[in-house]
Amino acid sequence: MRSFLDSVNLLLFIFFTVLYSYQLVYVFVSLFGKKKQFKSDKANKKYAVFIAARNERTVIAQLIESIKKQKYPTELCDIYVIADNCTDDTADIAKSAGAAVFCRESKTHIGKGYALNFGFKKLVEIGKFSEYDGFFVFDADNLLDENYISEMNKVFSSGYKIVTSYRNSKNYDTNWISAGSSLWFLREAKYINSSRMILGTSCAISGTGFLVSREIIEKNRGWQYYLLTEDIEFSIDSVIKNEKIGYAADAMLYDEQPYTFRDSWNQRIRWAKGFFQVFSAYGGRLFRSIFKNRSFASYDMLMTIMPAMMLTLIGAIINAVVAVYAVFNLPEMRLIALTAGVALFMTLFNFYAILYFFGLITTITEWHKINASAGKKIIYTFTFPIFIFTYIPISIAALFKKIEWKPIRHSIAKNIEEFQK
Repeated sequence: MRSFLDSVNLLLFIFFTVLYSYQLVYVFVSLFGKKKQFKSDKANKKYAVFIAARNERTVIAQLIESIKKQKYPTELCDIYVIADNCTDDTADIAKSAGAAVFCRESKTHIGKGYALNFGFKKLVEIGKFSEYDGFFVFDADNLLDENYISEMNKVFSSGYKIVTSYRNSKNYDTNWISAGSSLWFLREAKYINSSRMILGTSCAISGTGFLVSREIIEKNRGWQYYLLTEDIEFSIDSVIKNEKIGYAADAMLYDEQPYTFRDSWNQRIRWAKGFFQVFSAYGGRLFRSIFKNRSFASYDMLMTIMPAMMLTLIGAIINAVVAVYAVFNLPEMRLIALTAGVALFMTLFNFYAILYFFGLITTITEWHKINASAGKKIIYTFTFPIFIFTYIPISIAALFKKIEWKPIRHSIAKNIEEFQK
């Protein structure tokens, strides 16, 4: 029994070390690699901005205002709000703020993917689709730095047909929940997408704040991504098709993170279920793409969606069950119980240490971009691993529970000037 436990724990350790050690390499690449520089394109592109909004009266006007204040020619940027199943005055507020509004009602096709496809169809209907070189996609709670579109335009004009951006937070300092989610996206920007860009592999879309070319939308016949995590579904489908996603490190976006555990749970259980859906739908094709296309990007995406946390959980459960069983049986079994208990503790400790390292180094390097007091920045490095650990029950629930798309309420109505002091 003891040798069995040792073998299980060793295999899990080797498994994660071999498969995920490249993400540690990413840290050094980001810290010491040379960031790509992009020149301004004198022939500026014309863009349409899509904002999918459902009952977002509190925050929609602030986003539109931040778009209108861009240091980019306003005549080259049209704003469209897709008022998706709204029961409030989001549409009226968006119109008053200067956006064109498409109202959509559907009780069966619910979710951001359906809203985006509706928006593209409407542009075709009114004869404006072909006017645009590309399309920005934002959520209603976003705010844009004044240089956002200019910086995205640089990367887009260099040849990337899909571009994502730096995701910052409007409410990092609210509590450990909002900070945990915010720190995850800061780390993703600085130590995942930035490193991918330096190495010349593909980045990935993360929910909001991205740009896609008209050519891609035409090839895909609109937006055909309807799983619960349509962003990662789009990213993976693009990588399989050998499309490289770019990253604009200097294009900063701010968004609101859930700050109640209930809202955070609802958001992340949808993400967890969505990752399972994407893994089921695309995992095989992605695996084959690694060899067929000799694609490291496909491997990277496979590691992103692979339910590795479930394997970790299985290993922890095995150790816990053996420990409990051994304690209540023969005296000589207590040594096995001790072995299992130590292994369980070390598994949790090691994961805490790894997560703390990622949270700490992100906090240090992004210190001046994080909108929080010094004390909170330090404290939230310690709570960050705990926040990530809460994904364990979320992932378990997502396996067995039927999940439907639900909007996350947004209530933090700030102006971009509050972040550009």
